[in-house]
Amino acid sequence: MNRDVIIACDFASAADTLAFLDRFTGAKPYVKIGMELYYAEGPQIVRDIKARGHKIFLDLKLHDIPNTVEKAMRVLSRLDVDLVNLHAAGTRAMMEAALRGLTRPDGSRPLLIAVTQLTSTDAGQMHDELMIAGDMAQVVMHYAQNAKAAGLDGVVCSPLEAAKVHEACGHGFLTVTPGIRFAGADKGDQQRVTTPEMAKELGSDFIVVGRPITAAADPVEAYGRCVDAFV
Repeated sequence: MNRDVIIACDFASAADTLAFLDRFTGAKPYVKIGMELYYAEGPQIVRDIKARGHKIFLDLKLHDIPNTVEKAMRVLSRLDVDLVNLHAAGTRAMMEAALRGLTRPDGSRPLLIAVTQLTSTDAGQMHDELMIAGDMAQVVMHYAQNAKAAGLDGVVCSPLEAAKVHEACGHGFLTVTPGIRFAGADKGDQQRVTTPEMAKELGSDFIVVGRPITAAADPVEAYGRCVDAFV
């Protein structure tokens, strides 16, 4: 699978999102729809963006008992999205249930990936607040291996962990990596970050880029910089 840049369209309304996408007159970027936008606008925003020709990563990070997640994924499978995620911390049984729910009667389905540890979480928080032992890389690898065993297509992780995930799970197992900043930029609320160039070197398959593009003075130019550096 070819590398790609996914723009995190973390806007509060359909109007803001579509106005932003209107600026991309010569391209159809891969788009992430997260909780803020989906909760504000519901499934119609997915349909509207898909109708414009964009690939969509639906980033809702499901995490509940297996039965609930399976039923929720069955609903999401009716939307024409390309990528869906959940939390690996929900257990292998939950991930297996999600895969069942997401698979349509004809056998088709979107790609399904699992969030390992959020890129806003550092090792101290993981140990002290979440009481998860082991170092960050060990925990991410363990979660990734659980996801692969459950039949998922890949994980969300930091670019810093992408190479180790591929070593543990194979190069066909996708690494979708947020925590991307241009060199010298403020990290914001992220902890484990890299530049697009470094993410490429480390083996990320997809980078998810939000504020460095959406808050840029010229988002189209910023997106182009990401593509040139990563793809």
